[in-house]
Amino acid sequence: MASILGIGNALTDILAVLPDDEFLKQYHLPRGSMQHVDMETGDEIWKTLKPMGVQLVAGGSAANTITGTAIFGMESGFIGKVGDDDLGHLFKSDQAQYGIKSILLKGEHSSGRAMVFITAPNAERTFAVYLGAALELIPEDLRPEYFEGYDYFHIEGYLVQNQALIRKAVQMAKEAGCIISLDMASYNVVESNDAFLHDIVDKYVDIVFANETEAKAFTKLEPREALDEIARHCKVAVVKIGKDGSMLKSGDEYHFIEAWPATPIDATGAGDTYAAGFLYAHSLGMPLKVCGEVGSIIAAKVVEIIGTKIDIPRWKAAKQEIRELIAANKPAEQA
Repeated sequence: MASILGIGNALTDILAVLPDDEFLKQYHLPRGSMQHVDMETGDEIWKTLKPMGVQLVAGGSAANTITGTAIFGMESGFIGKVGDDDLGHLFKSDQAQYGIKSILLKGEHSSGRAMVFITAPNAERTFAVYLGAALELIPEDLRPEYFEGYDYFHIEGYLVQNQALIRKAVQMAKEAGCIISLDMASYNVVESNDAFLHDIVDKYVDIVFANETEAKAFTKLEPREALDEIARHCKVAVVKIGKDGSMLKSGDEYHFIEAWPATPIDATGAGDTYAAGFLYAHSLGMPLKVCGEVGSIIAAKVVEIIGTKIDIPRWKAAKQEIRELIAANKPAEQA
């Protein structure tokens, strides 16, 4: 089976359920917002949260995708940077339990974390993100041997603000013969790195994943036209349109993929998980349409749970559906 290496912000998601907005007001966090916080605030919030019985889950966009590919059975690796602390050790042990070959370098600051506050009555989510050691990953940290032997290389868009790091990473990945995929991750990241993103997509990236807002930021076009424009710059373009499904294009080939049936309660991680399913099917040589359907199947499972870690029953159900789909689409000589 093919192998995949990811690079991204090594973050731990800290999920806390709050009875009201008092905690948010204390730290000036508007309900429903996503705020970046400094080291002092990040450490203070974490110390306050620790006794509250929080849920800790290793996360970060690329890490979520790589966890998915590992569960599918692909040999999977991840490059990131953590602090020498409890959260760094937790992140490493979480990846190890999924069989991920981690290259987790040590930073000077404490480990990055995304503190997620879930407040009544509508389970609204407010984020306080401290990137910490994750931000310390630099081009000089990368070595050619990290990329050797991998078939795919996956990048999260949140790293693109470190342009020198990404440029060196894609150059090394291309030299190692990897198929390179990029998840654009956030429309504001795309807007602030527009020229750079166009350059690396043109020169290095084979597969682009974008949602509606990211696609519009990249092309200044509506989703369907944006898909056509992105496909002009890479081999495979994917534009996700939330509960309405996704669209795929490669050359003149186009497919609309309906969202798989689900009872959604939390969309966190849906895009990351979709990418894992898509890349897994792509690595098996499946037709483009099947790649999108596999992504849709597994994304439908993650939106039914709080957080990004799909439970075992849902994974089993997804794998069964995906096995059947793949078996039905195998060429006659492989069947």
